[in-house]
Amino acid sequence: MAGVAYNLGLGSTSTFSLKNNSSNNPLFFNRTSFLSFSASDRPQKSDFFGVIGSSSFHFSTSRSSPTPFKSFLKSSEPSDFTNGGEEDEEEGLIVLVIGGGGREHAICYALQRSPSCDAVFCAPGNAGISNSGNATCISDLDISNSSAVISFCQIWAVGLVVVGPEAPLVAGLANDLAGIPTFGPSSEAAALEGSKDFMKRLCFKYGIPTAKYKTFTDPTAAKQYIKDQGAPIVIKADGLAAGKGVVVAMTMEEAYDAVDSMMVQNVFGSAGTRVVVEEYLEGEEASFFAMVDGETALPLESAQDHKRVGDGDTGPNTGGMGAYSPAPILTEELKSLVMRSIILPTVKGMSAEGCKFVGVLYAGLMIEKKTGLPKLIEYNVRFGDPECQVLMVRLESDLAQVLLAACRGELSKVSLEWSPGSAMVVVMASRGYPGSYEKGSIVRNLEEAELVAPSVKIFHAGTSYDSYGNFIADGGRVLGVTAKGSDIEEARDRAYHAIETIDWPEGFFRRDIGWRALAQKQLACKQ
Repeated sequence: MAGVAYNLGLGSTSTFSLKNNSSNNPLFFNRTSFLSFSASDRPQKSDFFGVIGSSSFHFSTSRSSPTPFKSFLKSSEPSDFTNGGEEDEEEGLIVLVIGGGGREHAICYALQRSPSCDAVFCAPGNAGISNSGNATCISDLDISNSSAVISFCQIWAVGLVVVGPEAPLVAGLANDLAGIPTFGPSSEAAALEGSKDFMKRLCFKYGIPTAKYKTFTDPTAAKQYIKDQGAPIVIKADGLAAGKGVVVAMTMEEAYDAVDSMMVQNVFGSAGTRVVVEEYLEGEEASFFAMVDGETALPLESAQDHKRVGDGDTGPNTGGMGAYSPAPILTEELKSLVMRSIILPTVKGMSAEGCKFVGVLYAGLMIEKKTGLPKLIEYNVRFGDPECQVLMVRLESDLAQVLLAACRGELSKVSLEWSPGSAMVVVMASRGYPGSYEKGSIVRNLEEAELVAPSVKIFHAGTSYDSYGNFIADGGRVLGVTAKGSDIEEARDRAYHAIETIDWPEGFFRRDIGWRALAQKQLACKQ
């Protein structure tokens, strides 16, 4: 049967078939990498299921732009599939992004705008990423199975893998993908985030300024140390706890409860069997990002997030309720100091320890009130979420080429271009987050919200579809409503204007994102 042929331009020699889940029409790939199906039978929302060898994959594509690939899919005149066709001569980079949250949506968005990038896959992705057309989501690719990821990369001629979340990095995905350019550190280097104790030991060994601390595996000993030090004090689960393993205890009772929660009740499983108890630092927090190629570090624009769940920085810590860029607290002088005293000693120290770092170093900083100097609170080994969202909408360079340069050890040749002005993201979360929350509530008017003002983009962190094709909440943090503006005030007004348009009674958000930057601007205007 004749159909519309789409040339994937991949040069693959594999043969496999896909089936459209909605209409049950057969789809085929031949050795020249053509996808063929009947245009008249094409559904509004395209969900394709494929089998390659012993692995099966689920392809989700946009309802508004249902072709499952970006720029190199070129429609031809309807043709008989059995006759094949000529391969597209154009060469372009095919990228696989690992993850399925708001950070990964923002990375896909920036990669899609990269001139050198021909196609973006995201595994597993989410409904919003698929619907936006920013990437082709592969929901059934098991990202914890390195062999399946490698097989996918080989079949689709993937030239760059970008690992978004920390868990696959700590588990060693980048190690297993050796031979495929992978932006993200090895498991050994990812210990900077995977173990708070490892990070603190590295800091003290190489003279990197951080809070004094002690590590414990015995809850009784931890409580005795807390008693000796007094409150306020900070208790951290040593391992990965999805951004929730830090308790800033303002009272002794809170500190003791945190130790019991982590070490006795095991709320974070094995991540909390060892805890770091550290000095409370008073000041203003800021996020500092640098791309690293093992030897060279390239600073990104500054950003500042809001960890506490409530307005006025109240309530428990979260993964982040909003962010803005740039962060006025990080002056050019401070940026230079952070590079000299924190980032570069870390890069050199990791190299000296035999585990060169390749990827993003995300330094959580405290600009101490009493000294005005930066101290390292924690390291993350990937883009922050939601800081990534404001950075990606401001980035004007070809992200794909920048990440490849990092993989090749060539960051010294790279310079970054950023849009002027400011960007802000406000996170909309399910009521109850960061505690227990219900899933499944319908989220409406997202397309309308993106049209209320220029430069508004909604990144999906935790959405899926219900049986009627509506977006529904499928996580704690669900949306990142992002906007650019000529300054922080305009970016804020646009972001909150978009939020007012969204119909989601079961969601909530902070109403004061950017308050520190706005207060600083108002103070400067008065002087």
